[in-house]
Amino acid sequence: MKVIKKDIIINLMRFIQGTDMKYFLKIITVFLFLIPFSVSAQQKNRKIELRKFVLQSSDIIKANGAELSAANYQSKDYWFPVNVPSTVLYGLVANKVYPNPYIGMNNMYIPDASDSFNTKYNLSQYSYLPNKKNPWKDPYWYRTQFTVPQNYTGKRVWLTFKGVNYRADVWLNGKQVADTSKMIGMFEQFRFDVTYEINTGGKNYLAVKIYPLDHPGLPAPPQLKALGPFYANGGPRGDIGKNVTMLCSVGWDWVPAARGREMGIWQPVYLSTSGQVTVDDPHIISDLPKLPDTTKAALTLGMTLVNHSDKSQKGRLQVTIQPDNFKGASIHFTRNENLKAGETRDVTLSPDQIRQLTITNPHLWWPSGYGRANLYKISLKYVTGKQTSDVSNTVFGIRTVSSKVTADHGWGRRDFYVNGQRIHLVGGAWVPDLLLHRNAARYAKELELIKNDNLNLVRIWGGGIAPPDDFFKAADRLGLLVWQDFWITGDTQGGFKGSSDWPLQGNVFIRNMKSTILRLRNHPSLLVWTGGNEGHARKVLYDAMRNDVKNMDGTRPFIPSSSGFDKLPKGWKGSWPDNKTSGVYSGGPYTWVNPVNYYNYVNKGRPTKDPHKRIWDWVFKDEVGVPSQPTYSSLKKMIPNLVPDTTLPFPLNNTWGYHDACAGNGKYQIYYKAIVDRYGKPESFRDYSEKAQLVNANSYRAIFEAANSKLTETGGVLLWKLNSAWPSVMWQIYDWYLNPNAGYYYAQIANELLHVQFNLNDSTVVVVNKNHKSRTGLTVNMSLYNAQGKKWYSHEQKINAGSYNVTQVISLESTLTKHNELTFVGLSMRDRSGKVVSHNFYWLAPDNKFQVLNKLPRANLNISVSRVSNAKVPTWKIYIQNPTDRIAFFIHTKLTTHHGKKEVLPSYWNDNYVNLVPHEKRTLFVHTFSADKRKKTHQIVISGWNVARHLVVTNNL
Repeated sequence: MKVIKKDIIINLMRFIQGTDMKYFLKIITVFLFLIPFSVSAQQKNRKIELRKFVLQSSDIIKANGAELSAANYQSKDYWFPVNVPSTVLYGLVANKVYPNPYIGMNNMYIPDASDSFNTKYNLSQYSYLPNKKNPWKDPYWYRTQFTVPQNYTGKRVWLTFKGVNYRADVWLNGKQVADTSKMIGMFEQFRFDVTYEINTGGKNYLAVKIYPLDHPGLPAPPQLKALGPFYANGGPRGDIGKNVTMLCSVGWDWVPAARGREMGIWQPVYLSTSGQVTVDDPHIISDLPKLPDTTKAALTLGMTLVNHSDKSQKGRLQVTIQPDNFKGASIHFTRNENLKAGETRDVTLSPDQIRQLTITNPHLWWPSGYGRANLYKISLKYVTGKQTSDVSNTVFGIRTVSSKVTADHGWGRRDFYVNGQRIHLVGGAWVPDLLLHRNAARYAKELELIKNDNLNLVRIWGGGIAPPDDFFKAADRLGLLVWQDFWITGDTQGGFKGSSDWPLQGNVFIRNMKSTILRLRNHPSLLVWTGGNEGHARKVLYDAMRNDVKNMDGTRPFIPSSSGFDKLPKGWKGSWPDNKTSGVYSGGPYTWVNPVNYYNYVNKGRPTKDPHKRIWDWVFKDEVGVPSQPTYSSLKKMIPNLVPDTTLPFPLNNTWGYHDACAGNGKYQIYYKAIVDRYGKPESFRDYSEKAQLVNANSYRAIFEAANSKLTETGGVLLWKLNSAWPSVMWQIYDWYLNPNAGYYYAQIANELLHVQFNLNDSTVVVVNKNHKSRTGLTVNMSLYNAQGKKWYSHEQKINAGSYNVTQVISLESTLTKHNELTFVGLSMRDRSGKVVSHNFYWLAPDNKFQVLNKLPRANLNISVSRVSNAKVPTWKIYIQNPTDRIAFFIHTKLTTHHGKKEVLPSYWNDNYVNLVPHEKRTLFVHTFSADKRKKTHQIVISGWNVARHLVVTNNL
């Protein structure tokens, strides 16, 4: 490959400075096509990822696929350079054809895929195509050129698309290799034999024609007013559900419509090679046959061997199993497997056949908090003579998962088990990005944030996607469990609107579903499949999901729906394998409620119109959420016009409305009222955001601590939701910029496996032990303070905490009634060595009137920062001391770049928004994968409710 020198690139950039966009794009496109793609980094694996493409509408590009994939094709039109994976819309935004839709109201300056929507909101005027009012009507072309090594000669060559949306034609070197009859649906991966089309040792030209959704769907009226109407999830008709696609691409009440409906190549494209025999669809099943004894594991291996030639093949299967993220011995064995000409054979290897598949003292994969997420790697190699025909490498974990339904107050409660131990599930729903612009690094950072919050499960919501492989690889490494909904919702399949006849092409749904099972079934992180979100597919699709999970996976449960409120029609089979109800329940609440209410829901059930009846859906609550204002630093990024509209309640303007402030039919206004009623009317945008963090903190902590208080009577509690699809002010514990709000850190405290808490409903102090081992010799300290920092009550008590249980320490109810004023409750718990293993801090006031917090006496802090020298990633230790006789309240710490100009995101803190009682000291730790190595120093920025702002320069990187 020719090397393009740096000075040539610099001179080229200087040359094009000052040119207009179209001229620049013509130059850069020609320049890109002059550079053959490097494959050297991938040659060892015989796998090439094709990344550098150009993109353009077929309305402009009139050539056909044969012409576009020919070596002599010469373009007179300009193309947009894109890095695949990339949707069409993201490619156009990256090329500045359309404005950044994440910011302000920019999404209303991009035409929509719906003609009627464009007409109503006059969006056609923004179409970049000269003769098209709707730029999403016609297909788009992706084109690339690449070289492959000479040693590909004699090999069988495969072209793999991990995911396209929605249909595609594929042409390679002038020949069509696939069409829309094969390539349809967002969640199927496709592999094509291109042995006879590829040009080994020379240039190759690939053209991919991506077609829009068959039915683009009508979005709901946009949230253009801060007090606008209720947003119709999935659009007013739910007709996006006619397709097998990402249903929220038409818009939901937490994300606007993606204008191009995610049309494009949204997952990677690969070239790979093999010999005449391939090893396909490996399946690794682990079992612990003598639970609760885990000293013996049994592995069963499944795969499909395919002879692609017209000659018989004599060969052997070589199997190697070795540790992937720990040190240990490897396992090897060989088995002869001869194949007839053109034969396809399913092969199953069991411990009864192969003694090496019985493993003594296996390193088990455990969910986060319960043990190490140990991983193994298996290599399945088919060898003919001395030549390797194909190698299939899979990373897996040895573990078992199961579930059981228990009757609780007449409701079915589903409990989940890993390696025979019950796991109290805590986590939340995860939703895809507005433009599907995510990569392996982003997934790793985001899932690390979730793990750092002491959560153990991520629910992949049914209106979204089946995430790419990189997402699940990160979940496997981090020990995060994943709950995968299939792509059905009540908003599009007839539960609330839409039709059970959708998707229209049931065969496409089934193909996409089967492909997804094959792709994900070996990931130890995957806990459960569900038939959809708050609704059911029609019976033929429902039965297909249930049966295919059973037959193609068979290692984890399938439950009918993410909501037990959706009763199955008579005669339908229930969950697999127990044939019972889902045992999990959505239904919120989704607005702010008094935090003590969560305890009432857990203890007494949710009230109905009939006062004699209760809804016991908190036996397993899989959707509950709170509008959650991001920090002020994030607010400034998403809403450029931070000026209130005087006709609206402070601090709103219509841009806030568009960024989901009017989501959920007024839920944000209830949240805002809670801020005002409890902490006083905000005096500024910053003051509003900071007071909102107090509401966030208490709300999210109460959700999890309420479930903690009935640990053995609840299967788990999941948030709606963890993340944001775009910069939003609703339903999140960390925002689109990966910046956590205070609710994140108070959930982090609540979800400790060994935890001390104050129950809001009855004022008792309890210790929650989610471990499956008892803890003895614990000491709990409780102190009560007034607003001036005076301690007026103190108590210390030694306790033993039973395994997976809640232990009551003491009731403070009678003590608290003696003081009718603002009271701070400080809790800490030490182990027998004197180490603090849990701490907690609450603020209480008569009638929840906390305005006195605005007048807290000032407290000074002593602070020192040091770099942790032996850490694998940049890590700092922050020592904070309160030397005063006052409470230092709600201390927020940030890691920033030099001079405190920009916050480093994401940063992983072990605690934040901390509170220090008089003379208390605390040591915090923060690490990051995003440190700016160009700068010699970073800074720790510390601020608080009643403390001065501090800037502390860190050690050099």
